[in-house]
Amino acid sequence: MTFRVARRFALTTTAAALVLGLSSCGKDDPSAAASGTPIVSATPHAAIAPPAGKSWVEVVEVTPDGGYRVGNPNAPVKLLEYGSLSCPHCAKLAQDGFKKLFGEYITSGRLSFEFRSFAIHPQDVPLTVMVQCGPKESFVNLVEQVYANFDELGQATQRGAQAAEQALTLPENQRFVAMGQAIGLTDFFAKRGISVDQGKACLADFNKATQVAKNAEAYGAKGIDSTPTLFINDVQFGKTDWNDLDAALMAAGLR
Repeated sequence: MTFRVARRFALTTTAAALVLGLSSCGKDDPSAAASGTPIVSATPHAAIAPPAGKSWVEVVEVTPDGGYRVGNPNAPVKLLEYGSLSCPHCAKLAQDGFKKLFGEYITSGRLSFEFRSFAIHPQDVPLTVMVQCGPKESFVNLVEQVYANFDELGQATQRGAQAAEQALTLPENQRFVAMGQAIGLTDFFAKRGISVDQGKACLADFNKATQVAKNAEAYGAKGIDSTPTLFINDVQFGKTDWNDLDAALMAAGLR
């Protein structure tokens, strides 16, 4: 489900993109699960009322590290995910957990969730640009749509792989427009609130793609080497299965 062009991609965008292809998808890290102080709350955290006229899932902020945080910024439990939009393990985690994460935990004000899109494959770059193309409030909904339709997007990626590889030889302002069209992204997101013209404009802005690559380089420099990588209150959690994560969140006070 990936293009075999990570090296060429690195040479045709920026040096920051050298991180692409150096990280993996779906590797549990038992040492991370055992490191740090276990996040345990003796008593459940009480629900916290949202701002007047809003629900907590409507409270979204872009963080300094390039992530998008949803929910109460002062929540007692903070979940951070480094996820690749082309990673099947990230998709499985979202498919299994997003309903409860957003429908119960975040809405209660007890949990905030930050997602940092970590580009580990070339198609992650236009995917990330597209989920960031709308208002910040639409970001996580678009991420959820990518994961909910993961197989469909993967098939489109396979069909368009040759044309997408050829797109990487085009001038900077055409490169990701052509790549996005080749793998069906403009049509996919047009059905989800990002018009074709809006999507093309975002993909034509090479600075956006460069920033995605720079974020990936920064994440790699922090030691993030697989997706999904999860942190609960700044302590790395070494599992990637929703049942394991849910149990850890409940132990942290979401029960």
